Amino acid sequence: MFLFTLTRLVYLGVVLVVMSILVFLITQAMPGDVAHLIAGQFASKEVVEAISIKLGLDQPLIVQYGRWAAGILHGDLGRSLTLEQAIAPIVIEALIRSLVLAVSALFIVAVLGIGLGVLAAVRRGKLSDQMVSGISYIGIAVPDFFWAILLILVFGSYLQLLPTGGYAPISDGFLAWAKHLILPVITLVLMMLARVARLTRSSMIDVLQTNYVKYARAKGMPERVVIFRHALKNALLPTITVLAINFGWILGGVVVIETVFSYPGLGRLLLFAIQRHDLPLIQATILLVSTAYCLANLVADLLYAFVNPKIRHSMSNN
Repeated sequence: MFLFTLTRLVYLGVVLVVMSILVFLITQAMPGDVAHLIAGQFASKEVVEAISIKLGLDQPLIVQYGRWAAGILHGDLGRSLTLEQAIAPIVIEALIRSLVLAVSALFIVAVLGIGLGVLAAVRRGKLSDQMVSGISYIGIAVPDFFWAILLILVFGSYLQLLPTGGYAPISDGFLAWAKHLILPVITLVLMMLARVARLTRSSMIDVLQTNYVKYARAKGMPERVVIFRHALKNALLPTITVLAINFGWILGGVVVIETVFSYPGLGRLLLFAIQRHDLPLIQATILLVSTAYCLANLVADLLYAFVNPKIRHSMSNN
């Protein structure tokens, strides 16, 4: 397991280096001149050139990348052109807020989604299976913003039980903090629950038809032991992948949800930076989201190896 983990960490380092290069090159190719943006549209050419020299924008790209990468290794993500302050505290604060959403939603989705998927697979063709399948179809077909608007109308406008948007720091009280999280978390759960439940059901049905499960039943093992100890461990492999991908997606890809609920997370911060062409903030945010995706996949690989030792041995040999 140690060798397997070490190999995956080396791969992770290589991927992050490549991702940092791609992020830097892509953001450099974006339309617009940072120096001109800072100086203003009526600034003279001399002023723009002076700002470019001050920021080092006149130097070759490899020199600019080296300086940027060196700063990241020392924990310096640069300064925001729009907010005129250090980027690191901004992105860390937004990351923590998005992590709260991601961890809360994924925990609920993992428990409910896997539970419903197992229930539907075990009772295949019965009423409970049909109900889970019907709910899954609805969940996949309905777009995410619809759930958000529906929840706002029902619980915010009509019942007036929960705030319809914004964010309250935990210093304002746990109850106020939790109330602002409920609707975004429920929306994320509704978006992901259907896919996890259907995938778990499909994978579980395939595993229940394998020979080793039939052999376990033939030996007279209790049904719960057959399902949870023998079948579920192997059926969870594709579900782990989906949960890991969804974790990275939540951190940087739920711009719609964070915008609808005015939630100041990482996705909304990225949208803010793009709208204002804040190049250092764009670079830092995208790199952080990419790192989150890579770490989520690393966790998925480690869970694969923990659940199925055959995968650990085969990957270590490669």
